Amino acid sequence: MPHLQAFDPSRLKWYEHTSTLTLALPELFRYEPNIGYLSRSTNECLFVVDNSSIYKLLPIGDNLALIAVHSEDDKVLNVRIVNYSGTMTSAVREEIARYVWEWWDLGTDLTPLYEMEDAILRQVTEEFRGLRLMGIPDLFEAMSWGITGQQINLTFAYTLKRRLVETFGTSLDWEGRTYWAFPTPERIAALSTEDLTALQFTGKKAEYLIGVANLMAEGTLSKAGLLAMGDFLAMEKELLRIRGIGPWTANYVGMRCLRNPAAFPLADVGLHNALRHVLGLAAKPSLEEIRQLAERWRGWEAYATFYLWRVLY
Repeated sequence: MPHLQAFDPSRLKWYEHTSTLTLALPELFRYEPNIGYLSRSTNECLFVVDNSSIYKLLPIGDNLALIAVHSEDDKVLNVRIVNYSGTMTSAVREEIARYVWEWWDLGTDLTPLYEMEDAILRQVTEEFRGLRLMGIPDLFEAMSWGITGQQINLTFAYTLKRRLVETFGTSLDWEGRTYWAFPTPERIAALSTEDLTALQFTGKKAEYLIGVANLMAEGTLSKAGLLAMGDFLAMEKELLRIRGIGPWTANYVGMRCLRNPAAFPLADVGLHNALRHVLGLAAKPSLEEIRQLAERWRGWEAYATFYLWRVLY
């Protein structure tokens, strides 16, 4: 199984006079394929890629922090705090660093993945060497993105996300550009389905999003509560109890938010098309064929899926 290291404050350095902190990067990290992944959609609304830096707005308690992430040498990740609406403290700096650590998947030792004797993995890990499984640390955002993307193409999913964020999210205007943070569960829980269908969400998806928002707003569902279960099968079972959450969405959330390396969205169309491309097949492989292929990825299914997605997206 992959070695997942919790956030290590000792890898954080803070430069007081420059409003910049740095995070020491793990082995098998390259900035280029990661910024390439983050640049894949011109309709992304939750961060901005500008001159090789990624700008992102983070809610920190009742305040907002606009950060810029960049790396020059693949040895440290520089995180510049461009604007912060509250009082800067060591706890705030650590919260920002912890978010970036999880977002950029800096706690995973990729060595066993790169050493696996599998032709498919060898091809994609060579092509995207240094790529991390970029995460969605916020559970509500991850679940909302999973629900939004159900049974529609990726282009329209990004359009719906932008409409949701720019209608109900939080924003900061800075130097001629508006930056956005994802809506809170409390904000979406207060909506009617008509508020979302007006954005072209289907009635069912509107109900699902508001339902998840209500569970999180009332404290019935939380990331901490899911992680406390320890076992991903238990987490998956809990997620599957929620209306609108099927196996694909549960495993997607497992990959991107709960950080389970064996989460595996087996029925994902993008995965099927990527395997067809990599294997040079005339038709997509069957589910049983994919299960057989994935036996060689045991414990690394989430990473194999993520790398295969990059073949297409």
